[in-house]
Amino acid sequence: MDKILRGIMKYRLTDRKTMVEQFKQVANNPTPKAVFFTCMDSRMIPTRFTETNVGDMFVVRNAGNVIPHCGHFLDEYHTNEPAALELGCVINDIRHIIVCGHSDCKAMNLLYALRDAEMSSQKNRRLSPLRSWLCTHASSSLEKFQQLALTDYQHPLIFQAETPMRKFVAYIDPDDKFAVPDKLSQVHCLQQMQNIASYPFLKSRLEKHELHIHALWFDIYTGDIYYFSRRQKRFIEINDESIDPLSEEVMRYYS
Repeated sequence: MDKILRGIMKYRLTDRKTMVEQFKQVANNPTPKAVFFTCMDSRMIPTRFTETNVGDMFVVRNAGNVIPHCGHFLDEYHTNEPAALELGCVINDIRHIIVCGHSDCKAMNLLYALRDAEMSSQKNRRLSPLRSWLCTHASSSLEKFQQLALTDYQHPLIFQAETPMRKFVAYIDPDDKFAVPDKLSQVHCLQQMQNIASYPFLKSRLEKHELHIHALWFDIYTGDIYYFSRRQKRFIEINDESIDPLSEEVMRYYS
């Protein structure tokens, strides 16, 4: 707490004036451009690695960047994630949703371990809110990953895109650069895109191409960031060579 309190004092001396001016600029006409779902991991600082500023995007964080499928909810029971989707994409008319996973994700490491029946037993789920959260809302990611593992990570996976009629193919880590739980993390990222598309209140905008869903993946060991290219059917590192083709893809299909 001492570090946090002294950090606030430093902010008062350095950044507060600039931030207040930015708050004034967007106060009456905020125009956020994206809803950004990511993990609560302390190493993930999305506004820093995207160089976004005050008012640029809504950021939603939880353990494992999970967006539950709408089929998990009955009557008026919901979690924060669908409420954030409605606030961002319906009330605020935001056109882009981004799901961002990362390497060495503790939630994904646990999800990988939950392949074991004892680890994922009802007894253990009742003792661990995190296990319960992942078993309830991330089991579809694990099932998809296990399909991939059966092919020794060689065959592609197929995901539903913005509508049931639109699908995309994904090769997961074809160069075999990442650890097995990181491969699961990438599968999980793409599965959340499918989960987002399950919500009826987004259906009309998705069908009219007024709303687009993207996936990013952050390698915390190198600082490299990857964008899932549906054209290239894989996560592509965003760098000097790839930025123009990726920007052209985004402008052509998602603008």
